[in-house]
Amino acid sequence: MIKKKRKNKIKLTIREKKKILRADEKKKLKKEKLKEKQLNKNNCCRFWNFNLWLRLTIILILISLLIYVIVAVMSGLKEYKYIGGEINYQETITVEGMGEVYATPDVAIAVFSVKNEAKTVAQAIQENSKKMNEIIYSVKIEGVDEKDLKTISFNLYPRYEYYEYEYIEDEGDVLQADGKRVLVGYEVIQSLQVKIKDMENIGNIIQQATNSGANQVGALSFTIDNEDKYKEEARQLAIEEAKNKAEQLASQLGIKLLGIKSFTENINGSFLGAYRASIDMLEMTSPNIEVGQNKIEARVNIIYKIQD
Repeated sequence: MIKKKRKNKIKLTIREKKKILRADEKKKLKKEKLKEKQLNKNNCCRFWNFNLWLRLTIILILISLLIYVIVAVMSGLKEYKYIGGEINYQETITVEGMGEVYATPDVAIAVFSVKNEAKTVAQAIQENSKKMNEIIYSVKIEGVDEKDLKTISFNLYPRYEYYEYEYIEDEGDVLQADGKRVLVGYEVIQSLQVKIKDMENIGNIIQQATNSGANQVGALSFTIDNEDKYKEEARQLAIEEAKNKAEQLASQLGIKLLGIKSFTENINGSFLGAYRASIDMLEMTSPNIEVGQNKIEARVNIIYKIQD
C-alpha cells in the first residue's frame, strides 16, 4: 500500500510539472506576442513620422514655388506697367542746366624738343643727349623740380638723299637718266615735358631752354592743379539752374514734381589764354606769356517724374 501511494504521488507531481510547463509556455508565448505587437506599433509610428516630415517638406517646397511664381508675375506686371505699358505710363519732363566757373591757371605745361643730324647713329644720339642734358640742367636752375620733368618721346630716323645720273653722248644728247637713294646720316628728335608751377617765370624758363639747345618749343598749355573744387562749383550752378527751370515749368503747366528719375552730367574745361609772343631763337629776350583764364563748364540733364 505504501508503494502505491508513492507511485500515485509521483504521478501527481509529473502532472503538476507538466501543468506548470504548459503555463510557462503560454506566458512566454503571450510575452512574445506582446513584444511583437509593440515592435510593430513602434515601426508603424516611425513610418508615420517619416511620412509626416516628407509631407511637410513637400508642402514647404510647393509654398516656395508658389511664392516665386507670384513674385515673378508681379515683377512682370510692374515692368509692363512702367516700361512697356501705355495705360499707367509714368509721365516725365526733362530739364537742362549749365554752370560756368572761370579760374586762373596755376600750372603751365611746356614741351622742349631737340632735333639734330649726324652721319652716324652714335654721333647723332651723343649730340642730342648732350643738348637735352643742358636743357634739363637749365630748367632745374630756374626752380623746376625733377619730378616735374618727363621725357615723352625719343625718335631716331635715317636720312636719305636722292642723286640723279645722266648718260650723255659726245654730241650732247641725253641717252638715259637714272637715280639712286643714298644714306647720308641720321636724325634724332627728343622731347621733354616740363611742368612749370611758377607762372611768373614761364618766359625765363623757355628762354633758358632755348639757349641751352632746344630748337622746338610747342604744346604750351595751362591747367589748374586742383580743378575738382571748380568742377563742383560749376556742377552746383548747373543743378540749381535745372531745378529752377523744372519748378517754373511745373508752375506754368500746372503739374506736380514727384521726384528725380535720372541724372546725367558732362563737365569739361577750356583754355581762354594765348601764347602771343613768338620765340626767336636768335634773340636773347624772354617771351611774354599771357596765362589768361580757364573756363570750367558743367552741363546736367535731369528727368523729373510728374503728376497732373
